Amino acid sequence: MSELPEVTDSEFQQEVLNANGPVVVDFWAPWCGPCRTIAPILQEMAANHEDIKFLKLNVDDNQKTAIDYSVLSIPTVILFEGGEAQDTVVGARPKSHFEKSWAQWLGSTA
Repeated sequence: MSELPEVTDSEFQQEVLNANGPVVVDFWAPWCGPCRTIAPILQEMAANHEDIKFLKLNVDDNQKTAIDYSVLSIPTVILFEGGEAQDTVVGARPKSHFEKSWAQWLGSTA
C-alpha cells in the first residue's frame, strides 16, 4: 500500500476545492502517533475507493489551510465535495467509523 499523496496550502484550492467528486484530506503531522495509526486505514480505503481522492496535509508545513478549517487537534480527516467540507472525523478511529461516516460517498461497499 502506498502513502497518500501530499497536498499543500498552495495546491489546496485546485486539488481539493475545485476537484470533481469527493476528496478526503487527512490533516496530520509526522510526530503524531495517532496519525500514523490511521494512515494504513486511509491508504486501504483509498485503494478500495478509486472514485474518491485521498490526500494528506502536513499541518506543520501548511498552517493556513489547517487554520481555515479549524483543525485544532490531529488527526482530523475532512471529506470535501463541491468545494465544501461535508464531514469531519477527529481523532484516531477504526475503519468502521470512517465507513459509517462516509457511507453516502462510499456507496454499497460500506
